[in-house]
Amino acid sequence: QVQLQESGPGLVKASQTLSLTCTVSGGSITTNYWNWIRQPPGKGLEWIGWISYSGSTAYSPSLKSRTSISRDTSKNQFTLQLSSVTPEDTAVYYCARVLTSTSLFDYWGQGTQVTVSS
Repeated sequence: QVQLQESGPGLVKASQTLSLTCTVSGGSITTNYWNWIRQPPGKGLEWIGWISYSGSTAYSPSLKSRTSISRDTSKNQFTLQLSSVTPEDTAVYYCARVLTSTSLFDYWGQGTQVTVSS
């Protein structure tokens, strides 16, 4: 059973960098695709980006200029950094796996609330 757990500050000041870590157990991040997704209050899910089994990355065009996803394979963790945040970046942030063979999300973290204060 694969488990994902998000961690990081719940409150970030505007203009600062939001940094979240996803710790994975029961599966290696050197396989499949590892994603960050968010859901602002009252809105739908928004895909932020992924880091692949090889370490390559892809980002949402709307967030690409402010986003960086990296990984630490020794800790089986991957990290999201979102710079120059504004209150519009307030959301529940999720990490999730996409299975390579199906291209479908199959495991999700429980999500973590991040609030950006102005």
